[in-house]
Amino acid sequence: MFVKVCGLRTEGDVAAAVDAGADAVGFIFAESARRVEVDVAKRLVAAVPSHVLSVGVFAWVPAAEAGEIALAAGVDAVQLHGDYPPEAFAELTGMRLIRATALRDDTELAVGAYGEEMLLLDSPMPGSGERWDLGLLARERPRGKWLLSGGLTPDNVAAAIAGARPWGVDVSSGVESSRGVKDHGLIREFVAIAKEQA
Repeated sequence: MFVKVCGLRTEGDVAAAVDAGADAVGFIFAESARRVEVDVAKRLVAAVPSHVLSVGVFAWVPAAEAGEIALAAGVDAVQLHGDYPPEAFAELTGMRLIRATALRDDTELAVGAYGEEMLLLDSPMPGSGERWDLGLLARERPRGKWLLSGGLTPDNVAAAIAGARPWGVDVSSGVESSRGVKDHGLIREFVAIAKEQA
């Protein structure tokens, strides 16, 4: 099970996620309590070992601007979160891409349809900690490398994985002691439980 821990803001956060066995770590550049400035992100990314994917998370900014920030911060991949069209992803040719969106009737579920490496399905209110109806996946589920996100915690991730059968999971608010403040014990617990799932 691929595990991404998102919204990291300190060296301690990065160390906790890496030591716990996370496969990817995310740094948020969108408006959020978890936002980091480019110079801070650059320092944090430098502490991420090469076997762990570092991801810059963007929303509500032009793709070209996201690409420039990602290059300045030194992240491995760009996550465009929201209603970005295929053309936006095409502007980031040569970069590793993650397409993040809520599941709606018209959501393209084929991973790679926009040139992305992974698809992330999130709550309609990303970063809110709100869960969404996994029963919507009964109609059709993604094909390929897709991550389940939205309201996951150490307490519910095992059941969510069993129900949704994702390739991986993404967590942010579910491993926090308060909004924007990561709890390193919860990070370790979440990653361990998620990794135990088939």
